[in-house]
Amino acid sequence: MKKITTLLNTAILLSCLGIGSPAIQAVTLSEGVEVDGIVAIINNSLITRSELEKEINEVVERFESAGNQLPPMSIIEDQLLEKLITIRLQLDEAERLGISVTPDMLATAIGNIARKNGLTITQMRESLEADGMSFKAFRKKLEQEIVLSRLKNKEIISKINVSDAEIDNLLKHDKTIGRKNMEYRLQHILIPLPDAASPGQIANAKEKTLEIMTRLQNGEDFERLAMLESKGQNALNGGNLGWMKPAQLPSTFVDMVAELNPGQVAMPVRSSSGFHIVKLADVRGEGMNTITQTQARHILISTNEMVSDNDARTRMEQLHIRLEGGDDFATLARSHSDDKGSAIKGGDLGWVDPDSVVNKFQEEMDNLQPGEFSKPFRTEFGWHIVQVLDRRDFDNSEKVLRSEAREILVNRKAKEAYELYLRRLRDEAYVEKRLTEL
Repeated sequence: MKKITTLLNTAILLSCLGIGSPAIQAVTLSEGVEVDGIVAIINNSLITRSELEKEINEVVERFESAGNQLPPMSIIEDQLLEKLITIRLQLDEAERLGISVTPDMLATAIGNIARKNGLTITQMRESLEADGMSFKAFRKKLEQEIVLSRLKNKEIISKINVSDAEIDNLLKHDKTIGRKNMEYRLQHILIPLPDAASPGQIANAKEKTLEIMTRLQNGEDFERLAMLESKGQNALNGGNLGWMKPAQLPSTFVDMVAELNPGQVAMPVRSSSGFHIVKLADVRGEGMNTITQTQARHILISTNEMVSDNDARTRMEQLHIRLEGGDDFATLARSHSDDKGSAIKGGDLGWVDPDSVVNKFQEEMDNLQPGEFSKPFRTEFGWHIVQVLDRRDFDNSEKVLRSEAREILVNRKAKEAYELYLRRLRDEAYVEKRLTEL
């Protein structure tokens, strides 16, 4: 199951920026359902002891199987309860906004995960159940992941703007741009600061941070210190943030990572959330910016209320016969193609980047040698004939660099906006923790 759940978390995580996905079955206070002990009340919902125990058991099992020493149980309980509360707040907000997952969306996501793991749905179900996870629980977990991702896209990503000036500035100063295929494995320790922290609180957090740095410099293990001292969401995993591409790096870490060699720990930095200590555990991958472009032209006959699919196909077959008889492709495109943008240029599409057209069109181009034209084929846009004129290897560095820079800026802004968003949800909610009462 490790392979399957890792892929699930990676595919959706991205997006959820490290937030976990426990299968929360919170009971609303209005239901009058008998519960086994309440560990937290969040607005009109609650989290039960059994939910928390389920998360604790999973963490304990993971530590024991890896042969790692557990941090104190009070730390485990508090961090996992915070995680449950954070996700409950987001799920409640998603429900308020009408964000949900349709059966078709869920089925598509499950199918994608199965294919990426090289399994059929039946094989994936058997694998999950063999490892003690019911398929129903897996579906519920995935459904919640998708809801969290859609909430983030609606409330954060869709509202982010990036200017050309910001891209230019990033390209000028960021040493990691152009290394998109490189990945960094980071470990992280967070010493948090509250909103509007007092000078005394800042001084105490800074002192604690410097104390941890001294312990690291004296040879103490980073993972163990992260488990004991960090308040980050990945603390119980030794502060391990996993493999991340440059675009996924929090903006606070970008400059320091560019200066580190694997195994090195950067000097602490401060952000709005607190003081950070980061270790670059490993690096892998290398940049590639050369692509194969295809110079092509095409003729399109669209289908609509006036032109049936059969009529469009018949017309295209007649044009294909004329091409085989020696008629000029450009002349036929200008006279008959419904793609008006390319028709005036004799159907010329210019140099086409890989995957910049729909899959069927790309497949037809890939099967042709320069000078050849295809038989009529259909896409969602109608019926086509495509002719390949030439191919070339193209240095796409500038476009790749700007696209990567834009992605990095969006992710940076999203990371910071997401942290503020979660803090706002928490500040506006009624949250009562009852760990000490049990």
